[in-house]
Amino acid sequence: MITELQTERLYLRKVKMSDSTSLFKIWSDPNVTKFMNINCFTDENQAKDMIKLLDELFQENKAIRFSIIEFESNEIIGSCGYDSLDFENAKAEIGFDISRAFWGKGYASEAIRSLLDYGFSTLKLNRIEAQVEPENVNSIKVLQKLNFTFEGTLRQYERVNGKFKDLSIYSKLITD
Repeated sequence: MITELQTERLYLRKVKMSDSTSLFKIWSDPNVTKFMNINCFTDENQAKDMIKLLDELFQENKAIRFSIIEFESNEIIGSCGYDSLDFENAKAEIGFDISRAFWGKGYASEAIRSLLDYGFSTLKLNRIEAQVEPENVNSIKVLQKLNFTFEGTLRQYERVNGKFKDLSIYSKLITD
């Protein structure tokens, strides 16, 4: 599995421990983590622990997370990746986050488009899906822009801070 992707404005590379300070800044913003299945980070060691976990999943060929670097500023502006890879069933689940300062500039859809291209062409995936809280309007707009299909609601699918939350499931097939 490759560890780098490139788009017109972005460089995506596998997260590494030296990214912890930049990713901590993003993952400690409650506006960014509001709809993520993590609590807002309060200490950079949490980012280091997350990177370590992501590296373990990568070593097991179960996931890969990329730091999203904007060419112009050479700044890490978010992360994205395959949160789970299931090669037996040729499918993956994607996830992404963008620093609030870079919202609304098309970076999320540009990064996800590269994941789609790589997933379908190189990894030979048949299905790429995303699970999103119904209130996460911005992420839903990204998925709609990329022609994902809304499949339905997974009722009370995830427990967040002691409360069960619904998740909307979106997918894109290689044939779409």
